[in-house]
Amino acid sequence: MNGFLRSINTMKELSELEPLFESRTIKPTFEYVHVLLSLFIFGENSEGIGRYRLKEELQIGSGTAKSLFKKLKDVIKFIMVPSEGKGSNTEIQRRGHVLTEKGYKFLTKIKKKIPLLEKANLKFLKEIIIDLENGNPYFCLVKNAAKNIKDGIEQRDAAIKINGSGATCLIYNGKEIYFPTKVNNLNEREKVNQDTFDYFKTQIDNANVKFEPNDVIIIGSGDNPQKSRLATLNAALTLL
Repeated sequence: MNGFLRSINTMKELSELEPLFESRTIKPTFEYVHVLLSLFIFGENSEGIGRYRLKEELQIGSGTAKSLFKKLKDVIKFIMVPSEGKGSNTEIQRRGHVLTEKGYKFLTKIKKKIPLLEKANLKFLKEIIIDLENGNPYFCLVKNAAKNIKDGIEQRDAAIKINGSGATCLIYNGKEIYFPTKVNNLNEREKVNQDTFDYFKTQIDNANVKFEPNDVIIIGSGDNPQKSRLATLNAALTLL
């Protein structure tokens, strides 16, 4: 098992996802990040979401999306076709799938660790994103994860692995937001400017999330917003 999967398995909640990857024949082509992002997306679409829409959001093929849907529904029972309400079976099917109570409870556990995943405003990231024109950045907050960061290289590699352009990590110490480094001298740590600090602080406060010392912000980028979101979340998984 490689280092990335070892880091994923350190979070006991993710052990619930292991049955999705068990197969006697063909190994699934989706990864943990696709599963988790799909649950975030289901959580944002309480009216239901279909396989084609999810395929586009996850940047995966039709066959992979079909397999993921089937396993989420039949293997771990995290999603279902809503059966309540008026309408024919055809109308119900068109609404797509929704989270089951079991799926919602699992997503709630994950959101305690990654409570925020949203599109970032490039205006405040000029000193952070190298390719401003093609960045399409997303950012997420990972709670109490600073101890798991060395220099941010592992997170960057995880973002690239999922076809993103890269990822940048930032650490909050209760007063400032700074870039991770192996340097122990606090005076030599590079911190973000005040506008960038205020932007992240406002976004986090507006999401009703508590911003605490040792929290980590990850900014991911890619060729399109979907890849950026995947890159951001895949980088975050290395910190769990």
